[in-house]
Amino acid sequence: MNRQELSTFSTLRGALDSKAAAGEQVDFWLRDDDAVEPSEPLSQLLDVCESNNVPLTLAVIPEHTGDALVHRLAGYTGVSVAVHGWSHTNHAPHDKKKCELGDDRPIEQVLGELERGFAKLSRLHGSRFVPLLVPPWNRISEGVLKQLSALDFTGVSTFGPEASAGVPMLNTQIDVIYAKGGNGVRESCELVAEIVAQLHAGRSTIGILTHHLVHTPTTWDFLQQALALLQKHPAVRWVAASDLLFTAP
Repeated sequence: MNRQELSTFSTLRGALDSKAAAGEQVDFWLRDDDAVEPSEPLSQLLDVCESNNVPLTLAVIPEHTGDALVHRLAGYTGVSVAVHGWSHTNHAPHDKKKCELGDDRPIEQVLGELERGFAKLSRLHGSRFVPLLVPPWNRISEGVLKQLSALDFTGVSTFGPEASAGVPMLNTQIDVIYAKGGNGVRESCELVAEIVAQLHAGRSTIGILTHHLVHTPTTWDFLQQALALLQKHPAVRWVAASDLLFTAP
């Protein structure tokens, strides 16, 4: 870690020290999107999480996954699997933001796909499966949201502030890449500043969002350093998504 990185992470440590001094604790959780099959980036993510004892929620695309991912996750007790839409296909018109779970198709078709995705991942992953919906591109229509409980989903996870929904929302607030800008690299100083801002805003739960398939060396370096710091700090508790769903804001 160079001098600039030391200064950057010292800022985070200082903010956490203030929480600890006040007798406060913050829950962190980690969500990774677009998992389908074994890959070198997935192995790297699993290793980073395991070495830091950090629970991981993999948002898996049901249509494109199968037994290979099941076998790859065998032995990892801290990994859970959530439903990442159905096929991660954009059905929105060209002049609108990408969306799979929107109002551009009959709602019965959308709900049918989600039901199939739920059933497939539940069957494949068993006790590792968590009934959490992660909409592709973090977008979902109000109509679909209202029907999730009928499909046995117990929560939904997008990005940003939580809003009222038919089921509890467990959102992420820190995205390690520029998802809206071509999956670009984000510097450690910017990411740390966002975490510190969330701490200063008084959030009791902070979600970090990763995308293992498009990480750069810079992204992996940040993730390793941040998880190592957060895992050891007394003001931080790493929590699995399945546990947080019962207390989601």
